[in-house]
Amino acid sequence: MKNPLINEHELPVFSALKPEHVTPAIEQIIAENQAAIEVLKKSRSRNFHNMVNQLDQLDDRLSQAWSPVSHMNSVVNNDSLRQAYNHCLSLLSEYSTALGQDQQLFSIYQALDQSEEFDLLNLAERKAVKNALRDFRLSGVDLKGGLKEQFADIKKKLSEITSRYSEHVMDATDSWRKVLEQVDELRGMPENAIALTKQSAERENEQGYLLTLDFPCYLPVMTHCENRELRKEMYIAFTTRASDQGPGLANFNNSQLMQEILVQRKALAGILGFQNFAELSLATKMAETPQQVLEFLLELADKSKPVADREFAELKEFARQQLGLDELQPWDVAFCSEKLKLEKYDLSEEQLRPYFPAPVVIRGMFEIVRKLFDIEVRESKEIDTWHADVTTYDIYRDNVLIARFYLDLYARPRKRGGAWMAECRTRRTRQDGHLQLPVAYLTCNFPSPLGDAASLLGHSDVVTLFHEFGHGLHHMLTQIDCAPVSGINGVAWDAVELPSQFLENWCWQRESLPIISAHHETGESLPEDLLDKMLLARNFQSGMQMVRQLEFALFDLRLHIEFDEKQATQTQDILDQVRSKVSVVPVREDNRFQNAFGHIFGSTMGYAAGYYSYKWAEVLSADAFARFSEEGIFNRQTGELFLSTILEQGGSREPMDLFTAFRGRKPTVDALLKQEGISV
Repeated sequence: MKNPLINEHELPVFSALKPEHVTPAIEQIIAENQAAIEVLKKSRSRNFHNMVNQLDQLDDRLSQAWSPVSHMNSVVNNDSLRQAYNHCLSLLSEYSTALGQDQQLFSIYQALDQSEEFDLLNLAERKAVKNALRDFRLSGVDLKGGLKEQFADIKKKLSEITSRYSEHVMDATDSWRKVLEQVDELRGMPENAIALTKQSAERENEQGYLLTLDFPCYLPVMTHCENRELRKEMYIAFTTRASDQGPGLANFNNSQLMQEILVQRKALAGILGFQNFAELSLATKMAETPQQVLEFLLELADKSKPVADREFAELKEFARQQLGLDELQPWDVAFCSEKLKLEKYDLSEEQLRPYFPAPVVIRGMFEIVRKLFDIEVRESKEIDTWHADVTTYDIYRDNVLIARFYLDLYARPRKRGGAWMAECRTRRTRQDGHLQLPVAYLTCNFPSPLGDAASLLGHSDVVTLFHEFGHGLHHMLTQIDCAPVSGINGVAWDAVELPSQFLENWCWQRESLPIISAHHETGESLPEDLLDKMLLARNFQSGMQMVRQLEFALFDLRLHIEFDEKQATQTQDILDQVRSKVSVVPVREDNRFQNAFGHIFGSTMGYAAGYYSYKWAEVLSADAFARFSEEGIFNRQTGELFLSTILEQGGSREPMDLFTAFRGRKPTVDALLKQEGISV
């Protein structure tokens, strides 16, 4: 077989893709694209369809080659693939920066914007042109002299060092392991969690029980294990990953990389005329100024911090009286919280887990979106994948195939932690007139199945799955055929979490929970008494959870507003200041959470000076769901309206216009605070 990254395929041929294919393919496609662009620039016919569409075609070809490479680097990482990936990052950075600074292309878009044809374009096409003009300016097209080269150099450096940051987090996480010989050291942990550690040990040809820092292992230890010293050991290892404090992990220290990332971001913003990187980040978002975002976050903090203080005081008193812990340490918080939840509500996460086998949850989730949006999801067994864990699905509307997606649910070595949705294909009209269907990757890190049994998900896992599927629906249900604003493309980053957080609500509804639950042995739906307890406990420690997210958002925003490279300890200082104002849970002096904060340091995407987006979009999602609460959570008319005004529109219109089209007004924070059980 020829290079599978060069050949045209409806879907990636993952089984044939090898690291040695990557660099030759990317180099060839870039070179061919550059030659084609030079031909386009000389064309006398410069209308939307023979210029913009052809540029989109070239971009799509490159994306179809790079998308599987980037994805595999995250989910089946190895040294050879990593080397090829990092080499190509530099090539892609140089290529995209050169395009963004191409004065001739910029002039073509300017002329199109001012032409009579522009008024004849549809809404999506006009938005694509306007976005392109904005992005040209943010790529430094107006820069003079050596500033263009300086800008390009910074972009290249950022792509390289953010990638190294992520690699260090992955490697630091994978490098820590602990084998226990006696099961008694895991007392208190659920049987399935213990069984997973034993299964992990067997896979590594170890005797006993293998502990790692992967979340499906880490979380059960922190939540249930009675061995306080083990909790402490794992907590310290987890919170010092990729830092100078990490045990034996000096090779993965991210401290200098973080400083360099911040230096380069500030320089990038300065070249473009922004006072700081936060201003640059917000140039493509709903929020208008860093001050507006800061005020938004502080308003939420003012309302939620007193609630969080009361919750933590309750936890400390419970730990003292009931558990004999005179001093509540960070590694005690999850453990004591679970005990308190059990006492207050007679409910634990482990009581729920048997009712959420992964196949049942998945089928139920598909049934819910069928009820809401009149779509059908069918498993497809003929699609090539990168791992045996991966399943593939087709989405149909009126028996017509409209989208596809890959689902990779389980944690494993050499797989990036967390959960995410990424694009495989974008919906677009191709040059030959055929419609290219959208395709998505949905990735999680849930506990793997034990033997032949189904994986049992915690309810928090269920919420995560719905969250990522919400992102996927946003990408896959679009009806926009213009690639730059199709699906999640062109959507302001602080609105991109609206569909994901919106879909989470169906994990908490009395009418929907029976659809996504069935006991793994008996098939019984979630019993009424457990359902009542779960709904009653929904807002357990909601104030503490709120201020935790506000801590991350305020730290991220302030760091990118205030950064001064002359202050060597500023990153830690700002984090300490934020914690003193909003945090309630104590941290150790050696805590280096920021060294593994991949959202803002491990990516060039929109979460840098944009982590606030989770809370910003949560306001939108809570207010949007309030309409379903009023009209019925499976009201077909309401579902169709959300589909047509939000999901189908992609980035073709401003997100506030789309929200008001659905809700009939602008959003307020009241719905979010009510949802969280915080009085307004």
